[in-house]
Amino acid sequence: MLTGKHVTLTVSGSVATYKAATLARELQRAGAEVRVVLTAAAAKFVTAATFAALTKVPVLNDESWWQASGEIDHVALADWTDLALAAPASANLMAELANGLAGDVASATWLATDAIKVVIPAMNTHMWTAPATQRNRQQLVADGVHVLTPATGLLAEGYAGQGRFLEPTEIVSQINDLNLFQAPILKGKRVVVTAGGTRERLDPVRFLSNDSSGKMGYAVAAAAVAAGADVTLITAPTRLDPPVGTKVVPIESTTELRDAVITAYQRADALVMAAAVADFQPLQMADQKIKKTPGETEFTLRLQPTPDILQEVAAIKQPHQVTVGFAAETQDLLANGQKKLEAKHLDLLAANDVSQAGIGFNSDDNQVTFIQPNGVTDQTPKTSKKLIAQALIKRLAETLASK
Repeated sequence: MLTGKHVTLTVSGSVATYKAATLARELQRAGAEVRVVLTAAAAKFVTAATFAALTKVPVLNDESWWQASGEIDHVALADWTDLALAAPASANLMAELANGLAGDVASATWLATDAIKVVIPAMNTHMWTAPATQRNRQQLVADGVHVLTPATGLLAEGYAGQGRFLEPTEIVSQINDLNLFQAPILKGKRVVVTAGGTRERLDPVRFLSNDSSGKMGYAVAAAAVAAGADVTLITAPTRLDPPVGTKVVPIESTTELRDAVITAYQRADALVMAAAVADFQPLQMADQKIKKTPGETEFTLRLQPTPDILQEVAAIKQPHQVTVGFAAETQDLLANGQKKLEAKHLDLLAANDVSQAGIGFNSDDNQVTFIQPNGVTDQTPKTSKKLIAQALIKRLAETLASK
């Protein structure tokens, strides 16, 4: 994946800075040509001489940046770059990159390049979870930057938490999983993606719903667009902006979702059911707002099952079509996931344990286990929903190719 690619490694100040030297070597083993940009803070942990010895190329830092030469060094490096990596990326560097600052050689080079960009954070857990850092993370993602999720483990402060720098081998593995340099793997394919949590109306002002934010489905839709697919996004109400390039079909209830899916799927190559669909709906919706009755201590709400959308899709599925489902579980993840895979005649199921803190509903991160009909399972690391979506699209493309 990285063979022959020009990788610029921007190293910022962190206790994990020493691991950047190992990362440079791992990138070289993967076939990349590596050059390094070193911030002033990073140079307090590891010298430029270390990286120059590893890469056989002079390191660009603030000291060399201000020396007069025949070319504008940071622009020349920016133009040379195929892949820009910020690793380790401190909270300060993330803030600079997210806000378009260019006050030093690292931020200026980053701003000047139009290469693919990946940020690998490393910081104390409190700094990582701080609202400002999370805003910067979201801004970077919105700008098209891939932000890997830091590991959870022992920190320099002596206690465990999230913010630990990913191991260099894991970083290279996740970069390969992104398929950054592959040709569009879904070009010419029509993909339907569902997202968000359906709403079942009790009366004109109340509804039953769930905690789904729609982030996973929207990430899948964006990944499918990036892979070259013609994407229809059928979405329940969310607070998200639909990915550019999608045809959006807004729905609210499970019945509306069923009708939209059946219509779109008949001319599609694949369906990814990422929406969190209500299992039950009121037997009857009240025409007017339901009010309290004086003296009433109980209220009975009669419910009925919602339509089984994937079961209906299975009945009309053609040999060339692929269906992918999600299963949000709180127990017996693999057993329940396997049952759903078989019952709905799915080609792939992404099962996640939503009882775990920091993944699933409303989170920017997730961890799923991909389950295939042949019984093969593959668990992803805890990482961003964007990366999970890209891993799913890769498997979807492979399944379509096998049809």
